[in-house]
Amino acid sequence: MSETWLAAAGVGFVAGYLSGQFGIGGGMITTPAIRLILGGSELVAVGTPLPVIIPTAITGVIEYRRRGLLDTRVGLTLGAVGAAFSVLGAWLTSLVGGDVVLYLTAALIAWMSFDMAQLALRPEQAAHVKAAMAGRRDSWLWLAAIGAITGVYSGFLGLGGGFVVVPALVRFLGFDAKRAVGTSLIAVLILAVPGTITHYLLGHIDIAIALGMSLGVVPGAMLGARVTAASQEKTVRVAFAAMLLVVGLLLAANELGWLSS
Repeated sequence: MSETWLAAAGVGFVAGYLSGQFGIGGGMITTPAIRLILGGSELVAVGTPLPVIIPTAITGVIEYRRRGLLDTRVGLTLGAVGAAFSVLGAWLTSLVGGDVVLYLTAALIAWMSFDMAQLALRPEQAAHVKAAMAGRRDSWLWLAAIGAITGVYSGFLGLGGGFVVVPALVRFLGFDAKRAVGTSLIAVLILAVPGTITHYLLGHIDIAIALGMSLGVVPGAMLGARVTAASQEKTVRVAFAAMLLVVGLLLAANELGWLSS
């Protein structure tokens, strides 16, 4: 039991670090890790990361707020709209099954990684997107649409929604990557609450694993946020894209049986 808790805490630290660094909530690490390292089922791997996201996101929000790297209004709006839709997403997991959920997770992660990478490697395009899209930040319609999509995927895939929010803020609202990361954590924090409740009622949360991971997420999130704050914009985008691609490929390979011994 102690070895399981130690492994879970280690996973939590890595997830917390990446959450603080990239504003993703940590579920991209904890979901495959529960399957690959901790031996959880597909639906447990989807539901268990959500309660762990809450302390992770709180820590990240505090760190980014100190540095002025978040938009509170946008973050709260995305979170409030997304929270209602996250319940729908969580309910859908029971209809389609765990394997389908994890395949969709891998595919969406891979697509997001390619989009972020091309913006990072083509600064002229990134500058054009930023200038053209910045006015949308005041549009409630755009914020509601992004919040709704984020909420569905948060509940459906158990990833907190940050993997949608960060690229969406950069691509569709012209945010700098650092501010997108900080703003994402506000939405992620709000989104995690209804998703946690719903998945708990559905029996998709392993309390022991969640508690073990929670031990590592706070120091990890503090360190990750400080690393991003000190990094260049291009570095943040490239690192975000690379992280998405690696996690997506590992998750897909595991579900296809390529990592089985």
